[in-house]
Amino acid sequence: MHSIRIIGAGSIGNHLANAARAFGWHVTLTDNDPAALDRARNSIYPQRYGKWDDEIVLKDSRAAITDPADVVFIGTPPDTHIAIANAVLDAVTPKAIIIEKPLAGPDLAGCAALHARVKKAGIFGGVGYNHTLGRNTVAAEAMVKSGKLGPISTISARTREHWGGIFKAHPWLAGPAASYLGFSSRGGGATGEHSHGINIWQHFANLIGAGRVTEVTATLEMSNDGGTLYDSLCFATLKTENGLTGDVIQDVVTAPPEKSCRIQGRDGFVDWRVGYRPGHDAVLEGTGEQTHETLIAKTRADDFKAEIAHLQDVLSGKADHSPIALERGLDTMMVIAAIFKSHETARRVSIDWSKGYSPDALL
Repeated sequence: MHSIRIIGAGSIGNHLANAARAFGWHVTLTDNDPAALDRARNSIYPQRYGKWDDEIVLKDSRAAITDPADVVFIGTPPDTHIAIANAVLDAVTPKAIIIEKPLAGPDLAGCAALHARVKKAGIFGGVGYNHTLGRNTVAAEAMVKSGKLGPISTISARTREHWGGIFKAHPWLAGPAASYLGFSSRGGGATGEHSHGINIWQHFANLIGAGRVTEVTATLEMSNDGGTLYDSLCFATLKTENGLTGDVIQDVVTAPPEKSCRIQGRDGFVDWRVGYRPGHDAVLEGTGEQTHETLIAKTRADDFKAEIAHLQDVLSGKADHSPIALERGLDTMMVIAAIFKSHETARRVSIDWSKGYSPDALL
């Protein structure tokens, strides 16, 4: 039986705890705020899953820092991720360390050093872009790899969702100003919080052999209401090293939400959808005038169960590659950083990958 220590007892921490318990893992859920642990036991977990699971150990995260675990998951605000990851690695050497998305703020502070440290330790590092592990993603991959689409012309991704849903899942937060969400510099706003859009675009670009993103042109709509400073809208055009051009739109204002990625080929298309129908993701495949729709039943909890199932494969050596590997999350961070630089400078930004995961790579 594997073990996981989860740092951060908020919404994501509870999801991971439940998913790990579904696979029989030993779970320690930690937080440095006693009120957060109390909410997990008496509110969040039982409201979502019917009752509290007494097998879950609750503990102060500082007291648990030296506790061994196969997997350490960091589910705290993005601007704390790097420091907490380094503190974990100072204290223990787990088999895997997973960090919730986005990995950090757009300044990329500490990203390169953490990557080097994880690599030197010889452990698996990951970032929680778990949409890449969903059954809709697996189905879309198979359709793309079938060759029916012909040469791929472009990819367009959308993660457009009013963040009222986030605050509904975090009722203890009064609004954007009460957390990192209202501050782009801390990893909040549309570009950071909804970066599943960027990541899934990169995922399918990797699948078709288009390579990494090397050029970014972006426009953001910045909001500073109520003492916040965040991007409410993000429009980005991306180009890869092998010449694929496409676009990503992310926002925190759209209702009902749209979470999609279209892979458009010469002879047809594949549409990847999240929340396409109540309780269902979907994949749409079209050639000519006909479109075939595949509905895939899914709950929110299933996103995290797929993540735990994948980690089991990683730990057992069954996974020969990982869509949530630290490098993939860092690739997304580089695009996030390039988006902000493009907006700030009103020009196209190039990414020089030979310079590593550093601001110096943004030209």
